[in-house]
Amino acid sequence: MPQAAYLEDVLLVERCLGRVSGAQEAAARDLFRRYRGRVHAALFRILGGNADMEDLLQETFVQVFASLKSWRAEASLATWIDRIAVRVAYRAIGRRRARPEQVGLDDDTPAPVVTTDGPATVLARDGVRRLYAALDRLPPAARVAFALHEIDGRSMAEVAEVTSASVTATKLRVWRARRTLEAAAARDPVLREFLRDDGGGR
Repeated sequence: MPQAAYLEDVLLVERCLGRVSGAQEAAARDLFRRYRGRVHAALFRILGGNADMEDLLQETFVQVFASLKSWRAEASLATWIDRIAVRVAYRAIGRRRARPEQVGLDDDTPAPVVTTDGPATVLARDGVRRLYAALDRLPPAARVAFALHEIDGRSMAEVAEVTSASVTATKLRVWRARRTLEAAAARDPVLREFLRDDGGGR
């Protein structure tokens, strides 16, 4: 992490905690604006939908501000916030699984689509829905690792860091997720076509 960015984060946290001069509320708004997009992107790519996104963003940042005193600057502030977002995502996955009616499409049930978009756009939308329906069937740890690596484009080392896992365990989780998706695609021509066009998940 560049030294200037690191020092900027340290100062921002100090302001949020009221340890240096400057309004705490303004500092909190600055922190939220700086990291909101990053948190939104991570949650969206893990969960695949915007239905509860504002609530999940709020839940994440409530925890960020409640725990800010515990940040020791051993990891970057971004990575520390990522870890909180991942924990929020895990809980969201658990809540969704407790409500089976919200699980995605069955592999053999095409979704009715009413749209004026072209065939490529329809395929992409239906493919995304089927991708996340398949991800719904993964163990949460494999889903999170796959989404962060294959969809969000993070390195294995970064995914391991934000999920508090070893790189070896992270690679195994991503590999298992790929195998599960390959099996789902073998049964679902729409998903198979989408993954082929999308380069295998990204």
